[in-house]
Amino acid sequence: MSPVIDLVLARSFGLSDDEYARVLDILGRTPSLTELGVFSVMWSEHCSYKSSRVWLRQLPTTAPWVIRGPGENAGVVDIGEGLAAVFKMESHNHPSFIEPYQGAATGVGGILRDVFTMGARPIANLNALRFGSPDSKATRRLVDGVVRGIGGYGNCVGVPTVGGEVNFHASYDGNPLVNAMTVGIARADRIFLSAAAGVGNQVVYVGSKTGRDGIHGATMASAEFGADAAEKRPTVQVGDPFTEKLLIEACLELMETDAIIAIQDMGAAGLTSSSVEMAGKGGVGIALDLDAVPQRESGMSAYEMMLSESQERMLMVLRPDRQDAARAIFEKWELDFAVIGRLTDTGRIVVTHQGRVEADIPLAPLAEQAPLYTRPTVETPKQPVLNAARIENRAGLKDALLTLIACPDLCSRAWVWDQYDSTIGGQTVKRPGAADAAVVRIEGSSRALALTTDCTPRYCAADPEMGGMQAVAEAWRNLTAVGAKPLAITDNMNFGNPEKPEIMGQFAAAIRGMAEACRVLDFPVVSGNVSLYNETDGRAILPTPAIGGLGVIENAALARGIALPRWLDLVVIGETRGWLGQSLWLREVAGREEGAPPQVDLAAERRAGDFVRAQSEAGVVRACHDVSDGGLLVAIAEMALAGAMGVRLSAGPREIPSHAFWFGEDQGRYVLAVGEAAPLIRAAEAAGLNAIRLGTSGGRDLTLPDGATISLEALRTAHERFFPALMDGTG
Repeated sequence: MSPVIDLVLARSFGLSDDEYARVLDILGRTPSLTELGVFSVMWSEHCSYKSSRVWLRQLPTTAPWVIRGPGENAGVVDIGEGLAAVFKMESHNHPSFIEPYQGAATGVGGILRDVFTMGARPIANLNALRFGSPDSKATRRLVDGVVRGIGGYGNCVGVPTVGGEVNFHASYDGNPLVNAMTVGIARADRIFLSAAAGVGNQVVYVGSKTGRDGIHGATMASAEFGADAAEKRPTVQVGDPFTEKLLIEACLELMETDAIIAIQDMGAAGLTSSSVEMAGKGGVGIALDLDAVPQRESGMSAYEMMLSESQERMLMVLRPDRQDAARAIFEKWELDFAVIGRLTDTGRIVVTHQGRVEADIPLAPLAEQAPLYTRPTVETPKQPVLNAARIENRAGLKDALLTLIACPDLCSRAWVWDQYDSTIGGQTVKRPGAADAAVVRIEGSSRALALTTDCTPRYCAADPEMGGMQAVAEAWRNLTAVGAKPLAITDNMNFGNPEKPEIMGQFAAAIRGMAEACRVLDFPVVSGNVSLYNETDGRAILPTPAIGGLGVIENAALARGIALPRWLDLVVIGETRGWLGQSLWLREVAGREEGAPPQVDLAAERRAGDFVRAQSEAGVVRACHDVSDGGLLVAIAEMALAGAMGVRLSAGPREIPSHAFWFGEDQGRYVLAVGEAAPLIRAAEAAGLNAIRLGTSGGRDLTLPDGATISLEALRTAHERFFPALMDGTG
């Protein structure tokens, strides 16, 4: 039986009373079930960005090297030699909570399609993961499922997973974050777009068959979770990486011809969003005959087919004289190829099924009258700057370091990345854990791409504007640390319920900070995703504007890692004041979470980064690590572990308390390993930068300034115990 189409049903589909009234006004009648479904997904937060668009416009999106900014499936930047990098980050948060393995796996599959839809061969995957408290029983299950899902899909499809981040905080209990990023390489003059053209041209469906999985997934992703979250399992898609691999090869083979006029991934909202967006961008109408849609389940309705989010599917408009050749390619790769519609001059989307018109909607109002809200905002109260000298230091440097290096935020992630194939394809230069950013060689060239994902949510919660600025600066710094010139970012804005003024205030402030950092650092935003309503039972996650950064290294052989060689001087570049507010030392050692986060001086950030990059290019730098979570001593310990090389440290400046100097999280700093400290320090001072010699590498122990020593073996044992203990239930 067909349901009654009324306001009650519209509300259950996620439409507000005003939005449903707007639907009635656009159509001049009560919508059909399929039409109501189309409006509900296209006007969902996930697809329309109705709460975020007014703020996103502040972000700088252009530069001489930007070929395509936001608005297409992925961003595109010129990387020289006639090539372009195509990249984007997207969320699959809600699906990954409901069904961790498939939610994470299909997140990887979806972002891969966004990239190869543009004509790029994917060369690398990254991710940014946030889980709840390690003490929660659900956390182990979620970590296990998500990591297996990412590895299972990426490994099978043959794209290396080369980098990412994993963090834990109780605010993510019940709402983990799974942000997936893919980077591909294309010819700069062969970028494929989604705008349909040519009235009368046929609309072609390729890939897998359509099933009932994922129906109303976009709507589910645009609402808070409650006690009924487990009942939403049918809205999670099921992925098939082997079919995705075939689809990649078939699409790229077709792209070598001149057959494609427009191409669009069937992602969120499936056939609905792909057809509406293609026709809308091209200023044409579209007529679909759902009887022709390849189906893997019997008796599917028009509503189910239009809203299904079954994976590994694409929609294309092809040149009529190339259609048979295209069909032959997809049949060779054993993929479905079906003509399911045509372009019209009506400016409408018309959907028929079994001889009946199931939807007839004007496209222009569907887009132009889509909701756009300027929601009320409330600024996050500023926290006081903490005086490090007044913070009691109960632990010595040794005990504090061992505590920090073992904590969930700083421990080894080897358990995670060992499940990912990071070297398939043979172009990975810097694997996970070896450097501040992943480095992947451009095949056939001596050059390479550097890739990273970054965000510090605790900074964003304390000061969203400074936190947003810091997230961009951290990505820029990590690319710089490996010797790359940063080019552009993609973002994934993960926040709570935008209908709450304090949440919308966090979002608006984070955008301000990001925009300022992007401008000063010449680091534009070329793609991204907004994920709102990340709340469970009214409790929001920490504001998490994850940043994916991309840069270019002119000579892959000069990419710098963090591993310490023997008998080198260690020098810190950048000013150290001993900032302990919101630091991990404050939380893990002193048991306090408070204070203003470290401030970001973008001009100083730019000076330090440009200096470090120049020194790397000149061959002065043998190893480099940016200073971030945990401060200087943690950075040095990580370099020592990576190189299996001890360090003897000198005393810090007397005017800064020892615990603040070694564990403060001041921004804009790098630890460099060089042959001789003095010339580097003179060059840094000439460039207007602070530089301090910290010590010398060598031996098998870490010798601290207070005389205490830690063997590398003891340090490694502490560093590596968290994940195995968590996953075997002994943690």
